[in-house]
Amino acid sequence: MDLGTLRRKEIIAPLRNGTVPRRGLEHLAVGLGRFEAAIDEELEHVAHGYGAFKAVRGEYGSGKTFFSRWVQHRAQQRGFATAEVQISASETPLHKLETIYRRALESLRTKEWDSGAFRALVDRWFYGLEEEVNTRGGPREPAALAEEVGDLLETRLTAVRDTQPLFATVLRACYRARVGEDNATADGLLAWLMGQPNVGASVKRPAGLQGDIDGTAAAGFLRGLLVLLRETGRKGLLLVLDEVETIQRMRADVREQSLDALRKLIDDIDGERYPGLYVMITGTPAFFEGPQGIKRLAPLEQRLYQDFSGDPRFDSARATQIRLLPFDVEKLVEVGGKVRALYPTKHPQRIAERVGDAVVRELAAALTGKLGGRVGVAPRLFLRKMVSDLLDKVDEHEEYDPRRDFKLVVDAREMTSAEREAAGLETTVDDIALDLPSQDGGERRSE
Repeated sequence: MDLGTLRRKEIIAPLRNGTVPRRGLEHLAVGLGRFEAAIDEELEHVAHGYGAFKAVRGEYGSGKTFFSRWVQHRAQQRGFATAEVQISASETPLHKLETIYRRALESLRTKEWDSGAFRALVDRWFYGLEEEVNTRGGPREPAALAEEVGDLLETRLTAVRDTQPLFATVLRACYRARVGEDNATADGLLAWLMGQPNVGASVKRPAGLQGDIDGTAAAGFLRGLLVLLRETGRKGLLLVLDEVETIQRMRADVREQSLDALRKLIDDIDGERYPGLYVMITGTPAFFEGPQGIKRLAPLEQRLYQDFSGDPRFDSARATQIRLLPFDVEKLVEVGGKVRALYPTKHPQRIAERVGDAVVRELAAALTGKLGGRVGVAPRLFLRKMVSDLLDKVDEHEEYDPRRDFKLVVDAREMTSAEREAAGLETTVDDIALDLPSQDGGERRSE
């Protein structure tokens, strides 16, 4: 598939910064073919109105975020909406469903809309409801149209109205404001429905709203979102909860609440409370096996347990918990070749001649050596050096030849804590985890 220059730059630029691209990951994927059939089967299952849960484990550098975004791409191509929420102690604690819900709607994406997807989907739904009402007897006056569309809207949301009537109530009020050309109120109501704080009382009062969305309301609103997605032609929602291992570093009471929230989410999905929802979490092996992870809650450990003592070649991709294997030098060279092929340049011949496979392999070997031979930790830095120190310089400078001019320099300031540890460098105070007492007298683990 031929990609335009802008699309290529969109993929390469994050690699230059040491981050994972949001789009185009299918062009960089290496070694993920063994998961394709199982992931596609599970997406198809969810598309038929069921729920699914997947736990992805892997060491630092194994590509967990990359994998989850690769799955998001596959889901979008199959008509799903996707959302990615990074779990953190301060901004998105796992036990605060209202925060997870808000972050999910902020990051909601579809194949058509890369941002602002929720508002776009609501507008599309309103338009579809209007068309359906108008086919019953021609155009109406605005007030009559608003009333009939509101009735139809609530009928379509019957599945969630009984448990969380506010979702339909707010959408109806939002549509009424749109018909009345009161866009400020309509936008404010949508913001409240998305879980945004600090929506003015002047917006909430006419709709009978008080305060902000809490966890109970968020659970009902999430079900409402799934219905709305189905009404607008989506197959469902893939929700990625990234870096759940941060739970281990939370205060003891918060950690216990977060683990129980995860257990409840799995049970609710199995109990078909969220038809059309596919939840994927990513975490390190320590979260799944360590003393501060799922072992703290036996029911959760029972649900997520998977025996990985056998040959990884025979792992089941259909298991609830799957593992990503660390990169090796051959995979680094392969992904390096893909990056080289994607690199936007006016000098493709020069790039091909001076950044050949031998040079890429030398970079992989040298960087792995800098990291104490731990090739599994190398991918982020490898791709960053590949772009900034090889491809960029060859592209910009006609005289630059990596075989003569390149010298690998890795500075601690550009490294993550895991990379510094692999390189045998001193960690900073911020990298040291401490067990501190919590407010309730239990232990608290802090970084």
